[in-house]
Amino acid sequence: MAKAKTAPRVEPETVALRAELVRRVLERIHDDGTLDTAIPGLALYRRSQPSPCMCVNYRPELVVFLQGEKKIDVGGTTHFCNGSNYLLTSVDLPVVSQVTKASRAEPITGMILALDMPMVREILSQDEFLAPAPPSVARGMAVGLTTAELLGACRRLLDLLDTPRDIPFMGSLLHREILYRVLRGPLGRHLRSIATLGDQGNRTARAVAWLRANFTRPLRVEELAGVAQMGVSTLHHHFRSLTSMSPLQYQKRLRLHAARMRMMTGGLDAASAAFEVGYESASQFNREYSRLFGQPPMRDVKDLRLAGASATSD
Repeated sequence: MAKAKTAPRVEPETVALRAELVRRVLERIHDDGTLDTAIPGLALYRRSQPSPCMCVNYRPELVVFLQGEKKIDVGGTTHFCNGSNYLLTSVDLPVVSQVTKASRAEPITGMILALDMPMVREILSQDEFLAPAPPSVARGMAVGLTTAELLGACRRLLDLLDTPRDIPFMGSLLHREILYRVLRGPLGRHLRSIATLGDQGNRTARAVAWLRANFTRPLRVEELAGVAQMGVSTLHHHFRSLTSMSPLQYQKRLRLHAARMRMMTGGLDAASAAFEVGYESASQFNREYSRLFGQPPMRDVKDLRLAGASATSD
């Protein structure tokens, strides 16, 4: 009979730091949502109830979860995060995100720190990182276990909000320490690959960024491969490894997410939204939208608005 897997032992110091950070974050963000702080690149997050599946674009950032649970799907790969995890996103990714555990008594809580790639490269230039890294496949999104060292650095960064005069000097130093902790940890190889100029991960990330900026244009894979300075088949392999999607699937997700947002916030009808994001056929847009979101565009948007109104009135 196979042995049951045992959960990794969590050090008491880690548990105490996490509880302290939850308290400090909730002292500063009183309403559900995301709050930008006076520290450049740092935001705080909370939500006090589970959410439906939401299509959002994740930017390069580090999310340190402190409480609650969340499920994130990217290209068919599902990541589960809870108060023991941090989420590393190293390239722009269209994802489906859902809060699965949160309440008013224990809202999902986290700290979001933007990834500063020049700072990452500066850290990687230090002697201890100069030895060639073993070959590895770069992932654009990965989940790791938080440590006392990482949480301690997060606590000191959050403490700066009590002494604003220290933010310009100490904020940058603590930002560097947090990135250093990530680079030294199990997920560091993914960030290192994206940040290292000339690495396959870095060149693939350039293709991702180009496609993100030009998703309304017709996709020519040869042109995209030229951006990455790779052959077409090599690009397909590394693009899928990085994003869990092919370039065409990535573009399609970006288009459908953007169209959904424009219908929600701009009041556009389905055909107008389809043409704005690059579709030439409204019927193709309707088919692909229904396949991704489970129902036709206008019915989906109507249900989203009703769900939003219900959540606001609760």
